[in-house]
Amino acid sequence: MPLRRALRVLRRYYRVLGRRFEHWSAPARRQWRRSLQLRIVALTLAASSVLVGAFGFFVAQNSARILLNRAQDEVQSSLQSKTKWAESQLSVYFIAKDSTLPSAMSQAVTALADDDPAESGGSIVVMRADQFPNLRPVTSTKKNTDELITKDLIRAVSKDSKIAQQVRTATFDDGKKIKYLVYGSPVPTSFGHVELYYLVPLTTEDSAANQIRTTVLVTGLALVILLGVVAGLVTRLVVLPVRDAARTAQRLSAGLLDQRMRVDGEDDLALLAASFNQMAANLQRQIVRLEEMSRLQRRFTSDVSHELRTPLTTVRMAADLIFSERDEFEPAVARSAELLQAELDRFESLLTDLLEISRFDAGFAALDAEHTDLVPIVERVADRLAGLAERAGVPIELRLPETPVIAEVDPRRVERVLRNLVGNAVEHGEGRPVQITLASDDVAVAITVRDHGIGLKTGEERLVFNRFWRADPSRARQTGGTGLGLSISAEDARLHGGWLEAWGAPGEGAQFRLTLPVRAGDRLLSAPLPLIPRDRVPAIEAEAVAPAAADETAEVV
Repeated sequence: MPLRRALRVLRRYYRVLGRRFEHWSAPARRQWRRSLQLRIVALTLAASSVLVGAFGFFVAQNSARILLNRAQDEVQSSLQSKTKWAESQLSVYFIAKDSTLPSAMSQAVTALADDDPAESGGSIVVMRADQFPNLRPVTSTKKNTDELITKDLIRAVSKDSKIAQQVRTATFDDGKKIKYLVYGSPVPTSFGHVELYYLVPLTTEDSAANQIRTTVLVTGLALVILLGVVAGLVTRLVVLPVRDAARTAQRLSAGLLDQRMRVDGEDDLALLAASFNQMAANLQRQIVRLEEMSRLQRRFTSDVSHELRTPLTTVRMAADLIFSERDEFEPAVARSAELLQAELDRFESLLTDLLEISRFDAGFAALDAEHTDLVPIVERVADRLAGLAERAGVPIELRLPETPVIAEVDPRRVERVLRNLVGNAVEHGEGRPVQITLASDDVAVAITVRDHGIGLKTGEERLVFNRFWRADPSRARQTGGTGLGLSISAEDARLHGGWLEAWGAPGEGAQFRLTLPVRAGDRLLSAPLPLIPRDRVPAIEAEAVAPAAADETAEVV
């Protein structure tokens, strides 16, 4: 248990440290993601540091090896001459017990020692004859050389009778650490052989190697910094035009079609800027052309709609007269009068929708808001569409609060939106109930219309608000709609500052939600009713939500 508790505490501290690190490093990580120049310079510095470090290490190691090899060659050459001289001096003695031999060995060591005294860092000469007990080791210095002349070196020289060498570092009484190159060589004499050890300090070589390392380090750092500066300058030459292109593209997307990039020189970046400017000019011409065509189309629609009002009124008067007298006609003529009346009703509905669309396009649509109880509006829409629902075999279910729901809305427009939503739900209800739900809170009121028909495919929840769009153009339409109802309803919702949203799934039906502010001009943040119905199959909880109030309605020519 204590171990588990300790592990939990460690995990908790680890999570806390991880969150703090993420918080502290967030600005750096954000800058790293956003700045192309920073990433290039950082990667250049990292790569150049690795390369320069490897090259510097190689140069420093080779330099130290060369210095050591040169010192070894010099010491080996000097040792050969010293060995021959010592052999000539000691060969006159035929027995090791000669009383004058120790004195001769001391004089030989003193003569072989360098002119530079050992106390000031000069070479050291040691002569040993361990196989003869009466001959003590003789050295040219008073310093202890046991750390420098190891047993392995003595064994190699005395027993194997060969020249051996090693590099050793000794710490003397004064606290100084000095590295020595130690060579040992047997000296053949008449009474046997003695060992001559020549110890040369590597102070000069170490100093030269350290200077080389320092020079390589400083040069490498300077080179890395220089490469970083060069990478920054070179990257800046590329990044600045790219940033300029990004800013220009943002201005173009914001509607400033006259923005252009500056073209300097004749290189690839200048070619990019010129091509970008040419593309922007072409886009500007196309957008202006499309805007002009759209304006002409809207004006044509408005003019035609208004011009058709007068002949439609005349035809309507004649059709009404013929329709009222249809009982006196022959059955075929009477049926033609009924068809004429029905098609005139449909044509008048289309003309009314076109006129309403033209008002929205021209910006002349106005909101006549007043405090209205929405419950009677919902009931009135349901009553007016009861006949259509009965013919389609689709029952309409109302889920309304018992208390009034008051909101500052335009009742005519709200009723039109509900009439379109309920009419579409009845048409696509497939004989299943259509449910209308009303709810409100302090800031918003929402009305949902739910059907259980064929539903909507993925992405169609956005397309349903486009003008003249139909999910199945070949479908037999019972209501004879114009294809503008939902588009007009979306515009009515926007005019209120509200939302008109759609949800649907194949085989699960569809649901439309109208959300309006309780007070005109307030901003909506949430809706009292969910867009995704609670009675749906909980297999796909992340269906796309498409607020029509946030989407641009597409015009179909």
